[in-house]
Amino acid sequence: MSRWEPDARGRLLRAAIELFTERGYDATTAAQIAAHAGLTKTTLFRHFADKREILFQGQDVLVEGVVSGVLEAPALSSPMELVRAGIASLCASHSADLRDVARLLDPLLATTPELQERATFKRAAITEALQQALESRLGDARQARLLADMGVRAYYEGYAAWISSDAPAAFAASVDDELTAYEAALRELTDDRASVHPS
Repeated sequence: MSRWEPDARGRLLRAAIELFTERGYDATTAAQIAAHAGLTKTTLFRHFADKREILFQGQDVLVEGVVSGVLEAPALSSPMELVRAGIASLCASHSADLRDVARLLDPLLATTPELQERATFKRAAITEALQQALESRLGDARQARLLADMGVRAYYEGYAAWISSDAPAAFAASVDDELTAYEAALRELTDDRASVHPS
């Protein structure tokens, strides 16, 4: 097939997951992935710096999504509404086949230290982007850090719950449920503090 195949990135992702699952991450080369996808190694390296990055394609889109969600939220949004806007936009940035891909990808991440390290970097990048966007709207660095940590944690926990379930619920709904639970827990903590230390 032509190296100008328009879905090269998607084909490389599928090929990488299949070969990593079959042979192991370390035993699979970039050239083998390209060949399995019906592409050239040159095409692979045009899109990705190395074989690891094939699995993390789209990170820039996720970061852009979480930032735009916060920055484009209505002017009078509360801090939690800003978090929800950012996380909802992050969820919407995923492709429709997220659940199927995630179920194949997660076992690879769990057993490959190099991929775990890269996944940690991805999570940190999303958190940092959300934090900076929130700080620009709220003008308070501590609030932004707290809310970004909570929002990204809810996102990842909602993701884990969603891919482990066969329920037809949407990914965004699973994440929103986690955000609601964290918001309630935070409210309970602050209410308890007020009752112990009345003004």
